[in-house]
Amino acid sequence: MMETIWQSISTLPGYLVDANKRIFWLYLASAVAMAFFVYYATSQSRSVKGFWQFLFPRSVWLHESAKQDYGLFIINRIIKALTFAPIVLTMVPVAIGISDALEILFGPPLQLQWPPFVVVALFTLMLFLVDDLTRYLLHLALHKVPCLWEIHKVHHSAKVLTPFTIYRSHPIESYFYACRMALTQGIVVGLGYFFFGSALSMFDILGANAFVFVFNICGSNLRHSHIWFSWGDKLEGWFISPAQHQIHHSDNPKHFDTNIGSALAIWDRLAGSLIRASEAKSISIGVGKYDAGHDSLWAIYYKPVIESCKAMMPKKMLKKKKSS
Repeated sequence: MMETIWQSISTLPGYLVDANKRIFWLYLASAVAMAFFVYYATSQSRSVKGFWQFLFPRSVWLHESAKQDYGLFIINRIIKALTFAPIVLTMVPVAIGISDALEILFGPPLQLQWPPFVVVALFTLMLFLVDDLTRYLLHLALHKVPCLWEIHKVHHSAKVLTPFTIYRSHPIESYFYACRMALTQGIVVGLGYFFFGSALSMFDILGANAFVFVFNICGSNLRHSHIWFSWGDKLEGWFISPAQHQIHHSDNPKHFDTNIGSALAIWDRLAGSLIRASEAKSISIGVGKYDAGHDSLWAIYYKPVIESCKAMMPKKMLKKKKSS
């Protein structure tokens, strides 16, 4: 067990050099560059010291909520290694199941002889689109289903936002997302095999899906930050900007359950839940006037489970418990 824990902790610095992780150094560097433009445009007196203070205010990075995020980043990695990592849904059986189902319905695999460039481009695009859609659907469920919301509330109980807030989640939610990823990849690989055969590959940049890389390099780390960065109304009708995601974290009831999408804004636009940055000039971060009570790491782990179980209980049973 101790060896597993140590291996989990020792891999954390690798997040900085892995293009599939949000805090990859190049994504962080691009966020700093974009933050500089915000600083230059909004500050009257400009200096290196001023930019440093703008980028790393103590009130944000040393806030108790931020400290919880740092702790969760480490502890959740250990929990994942010790518990659900070996039992998470994997891509291979899903891909085989999809391929087999298509064969039953439509006959032998088509294995179309399209130009390799076209096949790779389609496969890369499908991975991105299906991943973004399933992300949206799971995120929507986490907001709309009461027992799931109690779990997801961990993420929204952040009082301040830093790039590490992306890792502020309950292990149960992390398990859902891990299974979602396997399901997504399995569906796309299964479809790809049926139509094009086993020679599937994607366009990647440093090992990451090219579309995901571009999304992350365009300020993804500013989504969880105190720096307001809008892309303008036109672009924000198609892609979720950092400012739009900050609106998603707003404690204003008008902003609840909005901008649920990850990279693409089209899902929210279709659902009528899209808000552009120009429509919300000033926000504060949190879950609203009813505090989640996530005042410690221990509370963050145990309270969502209790509240989720309560949310699943019939209302009659809850009334009886209160009256007794």
